[in-house]
Amino acid sequence: MRTICALLDELKPRADGVSYATQIAFVKDRPGHDRRYAIDARKLERELGWKPAETFETGIRKTVQWYLDNPEWVARAQSGAYRDWLNTQYAPA
Repeated sequence: MRTICALLDELKPRADGVSYATQIAFVKDRPGHDRRYAIDARKLERELGWKPAETFETGIRKTVQWYLDNPEWVARAQSGAYRDWLNTQYAPA
């Protein structure tokens, strides 16, 4: 979260100069639940010789920049129009 906020502060600062991190709000529904989603790729490297092409830092920077460079795609994704397309394509006959 804070990494993404820091990148946005750098790449697309808010007009009011306030950090995006001020928008973070923690909830008490399941404290710490996000920790379990971490990936440990050591077994892949050890057994298959695979190594990621990106570090987390380089990959998240490229991802944030892609979203900033593609506002039309973001707007379409946020509009919910894809749900209509899915319903049309996959509706029972």
